[in-house]
Amino acid sequence: MEKQLSIVVPVYNEEANVLPLAEEVRQAFSFRGLAYELLFVDDGSTDSTWQRIAQARSADTRVRGLRHQKNAGQSAALWTGILASTAPVIATLDGDLQNDPADLPKLLKALHDCDFVCGVRKKRQDNWVRLLSTNVARKARRFILKVDFSDTGCAVRVFKREVLKGLFPFNGIHRFLPVLVHSAGAKTKEIPINHRPRIAGVSKYGLNNRLWRGIYDLIAVAWYQKRRIGEIPCVECQDQAAAA
Repeated sequence: MEKQLSIVVPVYNEEANVLPLAEEVRQAFSFRGLAYELLFVDDGSTDSTWQRIAQARSADTRVRGLRHQKNAGQSAALWTGILASTAPVIATLDGDLQNDPADLPKLLKALHDCDFVCGVRKKRQDNWVRLLSTNVARKARRFILKVDFSDTGCAVRVFKREVLKGLFPFNGIHRFLPVLVHSAGAKTKEIPINHRPRIAGVSKYGLNNRLWRGIYDLIAVAWYQKRRIGEIPCVECQDQAAAA
């Protein structure tokens, strides 16, 4: 059966979360008859994350595992998973269990009248550093890019594969994906979702690699938006005989 949904999950040193996440995804779609694949992308983990992915696959062949030979970052892992995915609709999740796979069916339903659905974490279970950096980054995006998304840092997204047409990967694309597809003409929507406290593993982000790098990336994206070449209508020359 051809896959209808590809769920991409970048992971780095999340050995305790892989198996519970795979089970939660299975439960979220157990009564829906949806053909899906779950792609874990191990971004060069140094713990037993890769072994847990193999264990998850042995229990459920819908699980696939991809492994970077070295740590390349969340954006690279996300893009690896997207390129390897096979379904016309793609969903993304973080691998820390703070995202709730039970929200995915709700986002899929919302996709019926748009192209890209973003989750919005209404009750954030994060520390003050992450909350502060998120607020500053949102204000900066609104001021510089003239577009306002409530929570571009939320990894819970569902979108049609065609919205990726014309995009190129860069370190930081996972934060700006909603902005980029919106500016390219995709119809986007934001949906409130559940957010849970982290119970295993440690966060990979702090002030330096969230706020400051995010602002640096923001400047680059602003430049790209101004220089971006969109689709330009054109006509093809016809042979004289064919035209007659």
